[in-house]
Amino acid sequence: MPAGDNRERLICADCGFVQYDNPKIVAGALVLSGAQVLLCKRAIEPRIGFWTLPAGYLELGETPAEGAAREALEEAGAEIAIDALLGVYSVPRISQVQLIYRATLRKPEFAPGIESLDVRLFDWPQIPWNELAFESVRWALLAWRRIGDAKNFAPDTNPISDP
Repeated sequence: MPAGDNRERLICADCGFVQYDNPKIVAGALVLSGAQVLLCKRAIEPRIGFWTLPAGYLELGETPAEGAAREALEEAGAEIAIDALLGVYSVPRISQVQLIYRATLRKPEFAPGIESLDVRLFDWPQIPWNELAFESVRWALLAWRRIGDAKNFAPDTNPISDP
């Protein structure tokens, strides 16, 4: 345990370097086309074959909004315009913080990328609720339904029932 710290950490015995392991940042977007939302069917684990928002790990030197736009292009072939930060979700069991933006399609074209089996626009009643890959996808969809196109709102967070 480094002096003044309260956690055990890896420390180099030769130079004293302390290895800090920190959570991974995931950036993604709830992409809208009118009243429809864009979902991707995962082609990779975890949760292959389930529907998700385009999202992934933030790269070094990239802002979260840039990462969300990059992921939408990589996973859905979608060029997007970021509107607002929709939600900040913590998933401590896997050491993730997820930043989900509200966005719109810049162009009507989209197609599955290498990490997606399918990409579709869904009306609210057609969202495949029982086939969503992650709870945070459900949380973001419900936040969008509550917030709609409001301009001033606090970003959503984990539900009290699932901290």
